Amino acid sequence: SVPETLDRLEAILHAKNITVFSRIDHSGEAAKVGLTMPPTQLLIFGNPQGGTPIMLAAPLAAIDLPLKALAWQDTDGKVWLSFNDPHYLQSRYTLSDDLLKPINGLEVLIQQAIA
Repeated sequence: SVPETLDRLEAILHAKNITVFSRIDHSGEAAKVGLTMPPTQLLIFGNPQGGTPIMLAAPLAAIDLPLKALAWQDTDGKVWLSFNDPHYLQSRYTLSDDLLKPINGLEVLIQQAIA
């Protein structure tokens, strides 16, 4: 399920000493105003030691940081875990490989959460 997927990711992040800043339940908030949407939750996380140098080098990167993972359920009931690949951020903000190193392992963490 969406909550179980994010629970797994959150446990992995905590084990790696990565801060979880917030969890937003989009579908839960929609239900509060009488709207229906499939289960959809966003986890916001990161490490200021890795993210701050990126934002100092490219201040607009702050719109994409901290990192986020979106767990969502499609119309067939399948749960997905989506995220912006660090290489997308590198390309978007012309970041050096050195700046990217602290967030480069994101895909591995995501894979662990869905395994």
